[in-house]
Amino acid sequence: MKVIIWGSRGSLPASIQASMIRQKIVKAIEKSNQIRFQSKGEIENFIDSELPFAVKECYGSNTSCVELRDGKDFILFDAGSGLREFGNYILRSGKIPANFHIFMSHVHWDHIHGFPFFTPAYIKGNKVSFYGFHEKLKETFTEQQEEPHFPVPIHYMQAEKKFVQLDIGKQYDLMGFRIKGMEQNHPGKSFGYSFEKDGKKIVYATDSEHVLDSDKALKPFINFFKNADLLIFDAQYSLLDVIQTKKNWGHSSNVVGVELAVRAGVKHYCMFHSEPTHSDETLDKILSDTRIYRSMYANSYPLKISLAYDGMEIEI
Repeated sequence: MKVIIWGSRGSLPASIQASMIRQKIVKAIEKSNQIRFQSKGEIENFIDSELPFAVKECYGSNTSCVELRDGKDFILFDAGSGLREFGNYILRSGKIPANFHIFMSHVHWDHIHGFPFFTPAYIKGNKVSFYGFHEKLKETFTEQQEEPHFPVPIHYMQAEKKFVQLDIGKQYDLMGFRIKGMEQNHPGKSFGYSFEKDGKKIVYATDSEHVLDSDKALKPFINFFKNADLLIFDAQYSLLDVIQTKKNWGHSSNVVGVELAVRAGVKHYCMFHSEPTHSDETLDKILSDTRIYRSMYANSYPLKISLAYDGMEIEI
């Protein structure tokens, strides 16, 4: 079982500018000053061992799309711009015709705007099934491809399309997974998902705001996250952001994620839905600061912490 992050940003795609690439090159050259490399292998070893993530790579620019890979069919969470990258991967790998199951946290624009560019949906023989707790799921995806928003209507897509409205009180089964949903704190409502199979548990819980001053409000989420092997959690803001300027905006902080993960007995906490204005250096610092905060629990609970980036693969 594997999770692949195809889009990790929140709110809108964060483009990579030429100046950012230039800064990375300058920092890499500064770090390698006085070193005489004898081979390509030595260069690659230097990059892997000496350069920080923010210099040698990037967190990416695509909005929410996560793949849960376990079987012939494809399971995805959300249809942000990362869905386009996933579709390109499918075409390169030749894994069509195929069935795609897309579970929607909610239908805000940054979570649906990748679908018009999902090439497998234009190919006859493929099947795309959307699942969500929102009403008018089909209408939402249809409307975004109508004039004047987009030139290609959804009915032009030749793949078979199905829209399934879920009931928050029910458990669902797909490809051996036991699937449950939970309503979250977000404008217009969003929903988190718990997928369990073969003793493993994955929770996808983006676009939700949590505060630490109410144990009663946190308890249902702690129970929902309980003993997850992987928690993909909305940590778009810093704790200071949430307290000072972005309260009630519908997103949580890195620190709140640590608290919930520790209380729920989560094994791996993956920060997700990163702020689009944050640079790679800023995100690196957020990851470092979060791990420092986690160190308060180091002796009592060994929580693994990562920050999602486009192309990240997590073995479960």
